Amino acid sequence: MEDAYAYVDDQSDRFLEDLIRLCRQPSISAQKVGLTEMAALTATVMGEYGLQARLLPNGNDAPLVYGFREGRSTRTLLFYDHYDVQPPEPLELWESPPFEPTVRDGKLYARGVADNKANILSRLAALKAILSTGRELPVSVKFVVEGEEEIGSPNLSQFVVDHRELLRADACLWESGGVNWLGQPNITLGLKGILYVELEARGAVRDVHSSLATIVPNPAWRLVWALSSLKDRDENVLISGFYDRVAPPSPRELEVVRAAPSEEEETRENLGLPGFLLGLSGFELKCRQLFAPTCTICGIWSGYTGEGGKTVLPSVARAKVDFRLVPHMTPEDILEKLRRHLTEKGFSDVTVVAREHGEYPARTPLDHPFVAVVQAAARQVYGVEPVITPTMSGSGPMYHFTKVLGLPVASAGTSYPDSRVHAPNENIRLEDFIRGTKHIIAIMERMKDAPPWS
Repeated sequence: MEDAYAYVDDQSDRFLEDLIRLCRQPSISAQKVGLTEMAALTATVMGEYGLQARLLPNGNDAPLVYGFREGRSTRTLLFYDHYDVQPPEPLELWESPPFEPTVRDGKLYARGVADNKANILSRLAALKAILSTGRELPVSVKFVVEGEEEIGSPNLSQFVVDHRELLRADACLWESGGVNWLGQPNITLGLKGILYVELEARGAVRDVHSSLATIVPNPAWRLVWALSSLKDRDENVLISGFYDRVAPPSPRELEVVRAAPSEEEETRENLGLPGFLLGLSGFELKCRQLFAPTCTICGIWSGYTGEGGKTVLPSVARAKVDFRLVPHMTPEDILEKLRRHLTEKGFSDVTVVAREHGEYPARTPLDHPFVAVVQAAARQVYGVEPVITPTMSGSGPMYHFTKVLGLPVASAGTSYPDSRVHAPNENIRLEDFIRGTKHIIAIMERMKDAPPWS
C-alpha cells in the first residue's frame, strides 16, 4: 500500500484541482439549483478516475450517479455519497463566496466541501492511487451518489428497493466522517431518524395596523403558544407518547461511549457557550447527544423583520421544526402524535405539513467484522486509536442500506469538528483529505483479506 500512499501525496495538487471543480458547481437541492449539472459533472469525474459511470433517474430533478469498477476479489464495497448541498445563506457571513472555492491557511473553503464533495473525491482518489500501481482494485466498488440527501432523500427508498441487485455488496462506507478535536478518526455506525415539519397559524386575510391588536387575533402569538406546548424548560418533549418507542442503548453501546474521549471543552469554546443544556457534562452529556430524541425549532418568522420599525399585526406565522428520532421511533408515528397533541391542547387551527418524507434511525452492531476492518485501517493510517461511536446525532438515509439491503455500514471521511457543515465558511483541512484518502485505500486492502461474514 505504500506505493499507493505515495501516489496520494504526489498527486495532492491534482486532487485538489478536481475537488475545486466539484465545489465550484452549485447543487442546492432545497432550491433545485444546479442538480442536473452537478450529476453530469460527478459522472464525468468518475469516468476520469476509472469507473464505469452512468446517470439513473431518481425523482424529477436530481439524477442518481452510479459508478462501478470490478476488483480482484469476490468482495464488493458500496460507497454512499451525495452531491447536493445546503443553501449557502446567509451570504454576508462568508469570508469568500461559497461557490468560489478558496484555499486559506491549509484549508479549502466552499459550500459542500465537507458535506459531501470532499468525500466523493477522496474515495475516487483512493481508487486512482491503487490503479496507478498497475494493480486492480482489491475489492469491487460501487458508488451511489444521490442529489437529494439535504432534503431528506425522498426518492432513495424506492430506488434502493427497485435496484437491490444493482446495489448488492458486502458492506457500505457512509458519506461522512473525519477526525475529532484530538486528531483521532471517528468511526460512526449509525444515524438518528428525522421528521421535519412546518407549522402555520393564520389570522386576518392580510397584515393590519398593530393598533387593532385589541380585537384582531395575532397568529404570531398563536404560533408561539403552540410551540411552547411542545417542550418544557427542562428539555422534556411534552407530546403524549413521544418517548414510548425509545429504545435504550445497550450495555455495550454505553461501554463504548463511556470509553470515548471527552471533547466537551473544545466544543463549548468553539461554539462560544458558557455551558451546555441542563448543565450536563461528561458521560451524561455524551449519552444525551447520541441517544436522546429531540424537538427543535429550526426557523420561525412572521410579520415585518426588516430594518427599522413597522407597527404591523401579521396575517400569518410559520415555524420549521425537526424531530431527531432514535430506535425504534418512526416519523409517521411522531407526526400523528404531534397533530393529536396540538388538537388536544386547543391548537387544531395550527396546520402541520411534513415537508420531507422523514427518515428512520439505523445502526450497525458494534461487533460486526466490517467495523473491525475500518477500525484496523484507521489505526494503521492515523497511528492512533480510532473512536467508535454507535450513532451520529444527525440523520440520513442509512436505514435503506442497513435494513433493506442488509449491509453493515460505517463512516470514514475528511472533515474535522470545525468544518462548519451547513454553516457559512464550510471547510476541510487539506491534511485531513490526504489522510482520509489513505484510510479508504487501507479499508479496501483489509476488506479483501478479512474473514467472511454473512
